[in-house]
Amino acid sequence: MRALARFVALVAFIFVAGTAVAEKREIYAVDGVALGGYDVVAYFKDAKPVKGSAQFSAQWKGATWHFASAANRDAFKADPAKYAPQYGGYCAFGASQGYAVKTEPDAWKIVDGKLYLNYNTQVRTRWEQDIPGFIKAADENWPAILKK
Repeated sequence: MRALARFVALVAFIFVAGTAVAEKREIYAVDGVALGGYDVVAYFKDAKPVKGSAQFSAQWKGATWHFASAANRDAFKADPAKYAPQYGGYCAFGASQGYAVKTEPDAWKIVDGKLYLNYNTQVRTRWEQDIPGFIKAADENWPAILKK
């Protein structure tokens, strides 16, 4: 029961903190840099989060995206939708609940060829309990989330 209470408190904190942080931009960015500068192509090619560099950057949907290499930048530029995270890089679980919430680079998962990020690894674990259901809910909620 205490674990459930802690989880409920965590979810409440995420939504309060996330709504205060989210600026309702289509892409989750820190100081204009998508995903805090992490290379989205590396999630697919290296199967881990890798910090990108301003040396290898691209502009897309109003944000600057950083990459670990020119090859990763070029792959992204050739097909950004293939590599860009779902829900603009906002938390997949948060989107399923109707909120745009910040994410952490290590709370990720690729499902059916799409990158999903979550607030933290605890939230990702909760999201993994019903990935199809949470994706369905987030897909339904996403168009209205940024209009809030």
